[in-house]
Amino acid sequence: MKPILVTGATGAQGGAVTRALLARGHRVRALTRTPHGVAAQELHRLGAEIAHGDFDDPASLRTALHDVRAVFAVTTPFGTDTDTETRHGIALVDAARDVEHFVFTSASNADRGTGIPHFDSKQRIEEHLVAAGGRWTILGPAAFIDDKFGEWTLRGLREGTFHLPLPSDRPLHLVAVRDIATVAVLALEQPDRFAGRRLDLAGESLTPAGMAEALTAATGRPIRHHRPPLDVVARYSADLAAMFGYFTEVGTDIDLRRLHADLPEVTWTRYADFVRTLPWPDLLRVA
Repeated sequence: MKPILVTGATGAQGGAVTRALLARGHRVRALTRTPHGVAAQELHRLGAEIAHGDFDDPASLRTALHDVRAVFAVTTPFGTDTDTETRHGIALVDAARDVEHFVFTSASNADRGTGIPHFDSKQRIEEHLVAAGGRWTILGPAAFIDDKFGEWTLRGLREGTFHLPLPSDRPLHLVAVRDIATVAVLALEQPDRFAGRRLDLAGESLTPAGMAEALTAATGRPIRHHRPPLDVVARYSADLAAMFGYFTEVGTDIDLRRLHADLPEVTWTRYADFVRTLPWPDLLRVA
């Protein structure tokens, strides 16, 4: 069986897809700029073929794509910028014109001109992928559950406060990375079923107040939601401020009932179940 090329393989989404494909017996070629890094070597131990690739080096992309049957692609502007993300995504699409199926993970509502910089950069890649004329699937994940517990969030939780720049009663669509990986594997295994489809993905819709309740139950200490002003968020990232402004004023409109009926194979992760599994005594310990 020809391998599947996974980009961003040492990151959250790419890593989850790589592991899910390997668990199901697929050959995986994991693309990375750091093939000798710890994360890449861990994937190698799990059975992945590690390929060096640089989106600014077309020759490396052609080498990595040699004899692959499908691609799972994820792009990000974080660490570079949105113009670079778009350029890299388009370069990969162009280099992969001969593959049988191209699965691209974008963002929910990114096909609608949101004005969010890291959504609009993905929209340009989506448009190029569709215009290229091959067989494609686009996945649009909602807000990740998994990346909401960085040190900034944990500092607040240690003081009993959950910081999220949304009104307490404004529902937010959420998805776990492992569920994105499950859908990506389905798309790669069943290209006829998923070809030409764009699917926004979410496991549930939950308000910040509801998240605070789940955190209270998981941590065993009272947690209340606090909404930081967007101008404060903008001091850290204008991009994220634009995103939370969009979520507040417009929001995503994923039809959860229809989505879940369409994908009965997926056991969607609930926020409360996810936070219940986190090692709270360690996370909340003050160094």
